[in-house]
Amino acid sequence: MKSRGRLLVSCSDRPGIVAAIARFLFECGANIVHSDQHSTDPWGGQFLMRVDFELPGFADRADDLRVRFAERVAAPFDMVWRLEPASRRKRLAVFVSREDHCLLELLWQQRSGDLRADVAMVIGNHPELEAVATQWGVPFHHVPVSPGRHHEAEERHREILKNGIDAVILARYMQILSPAFVAEWRNRIINIHHSFLPAFVGAKPYNQAHDRGVKLIGATAHYVTEQLDAGPIIEQDVQRVDHRQEVADLRRIGRQIERTVLARAVRWHVEDRILVHGNKTVVFA
Repeated sequence: MKSRGRLLVSCSDRPGIVAAIARFLFECGANIVHSDQHSTDPWGGQFLMRVDFELPGFADRADDLRVRFAERVAAPFDMVWRLEPASRRKRLAVFVSREDHCLLELLWQQRSGDLRADVAMVIGNHPELEAVATQWGVPFHHVPVSPGRHHEAEERHREILKNGIDAVILARYMQILSPAFVAEWRNRIINIHHSFLPAFVGAKPYNQAHDRGVKLIGATAHYVTEQLDAGPIIEQDVQRVDHRQEVADLRRIGRQIERTVLARAVRWHVEDRILVHGNKTVVFA
């Protein structure tokens, strides 16, 4: 993976973008091994692209290539772009409350190699999951969140997150983050919630769903924005249920969907497969 690079590009669509990118990589000695692109409208819409390429010694040459790409390609097309070495494992901070199923899925996928990232720390507003983190050899930080004192907790969060964290994962973290904190981590906070929202808001959503006789339950993973549970959606899934399922069954099925959907979203994020366009995502999965 040390020779593998990833280029992500977003700009106004017009002729010549793909040719310019391909020419640049060719002249650098790179070989394109995979390329995905999408245009919202070929005449004046938004163009989004992800390119995987092989280039011997890329990890050591990345800074030089960024300078050259910025001057020769990005500037003329007014691009928003990133050039990343695929070999660098991203470091994750996982925020939790009391439920462990999403955290355990991330830890297991990291160990199995399915998630090419490192859970660098677990931060909990309750102490219950410290034993889980310790069992997996991950540092745990207990940061209580008292009513009316959220800003103090977030200052502590900022201090803990100083050391090279790439993304924050809300693994059933039952607290609302402030707009200021969210702005600091724009498109780098991923949340998971049951897909009953907004139909079943508030306490005991599975009880509400059972009372209404729902036929589908599911989960949604999305980037966090200042507007609660309304950020760009990354991944969703559902499972059909019927009158035979009790509330406990719905919770069990919901947990299974949540852990799978969150793990997929995190994997796509750390593999640089997601581009955000407005309040939507383009996922090159």
